[in-house]
Amino acid sequence: MRTPIVAGNWKMNLTHQGATDLARGIAEGCPENGVTAIVAPVALHIPAVAEVLAASPVLLASQNMHWAESGACTGELAGPMLREFSVRYVILGHSERRQFFGETDEGVNRKAQAALAQGMHPIICLGESLQEREADRTQAKVEFQLRAAFAGLTADEAQRTIVAYEPIWAIGTGKTASPQQAQDVHALLRSVLEDRFDRQTAQAIPILYGGSVKPANFAELLAGEDIDGGLVGGASLKVESFLELTRIALGS
Repeated sequence: MRTPIVAGNWKMNLTHQGATDLARGIAEGCPENGVTAIVAPVALHIPAVAEVLAASPVLLASQNMHWAESGACTGELAGPMLREFSVRYVILGHSERRQFFGETDEGVNRKAQAALAQGMHPIICLGESLQEREADRTQAKVEFQLRAAFAGLTADEAQRTIVAYEPIWAIGTGKTASPQQAQDVHALLRSVLEDRFDRQTAQAIPILYGGSVKPANFAELLAGEDIDGGLVGGASLKVESFLELTRIALGS
């Protein structure tokens, strides 16, 4: 059985004090078992947040990383640097990275392979635009992104990843895919993973939903057989709402 996951993507928010205060509040109230809690602060705050979380069950993620271990890549982060601060997860291919920073499917794949080589768990994001959904292209878009992200990976490597389905039209808009819409895409993704690898591998990979996730809609989303948690934006920036999401996941 897959353990539910609540992963908070803090995006470009919070000062140093705000980040450490939020991390401390989450660490103090997070359940120790039954749910995996992950937070992803901005890179500048990773060392301080890592120190706050050191003795807690809350795990640390980076919002991005480069595929190279070092080199002439101004402004980027390398896996070995992140590992020094106990970063265990890395968010890859978020729609904002794809839209505003030119991230490609090939780049996501290279980063995923690099993260796995460093012993980290990639959180691979994918999703369709509103135009693609209205044109009935959701299945083609997410299947292409999924296969591209997993190109060259073995089944063992795939089982160390997390997939996050985030319909672009629902990110930061207040709109959320209906529970049935979300479950339909999650079931599709799992079937593609089974075709690409095998049933055991497909059943082992957590698939998260992202897109205006909040306590008011999380339980209904988690009722979907193939929905294993949430990649959460705004609702992860307040201690109580994040902890409420973990409690909902614990009871799912």
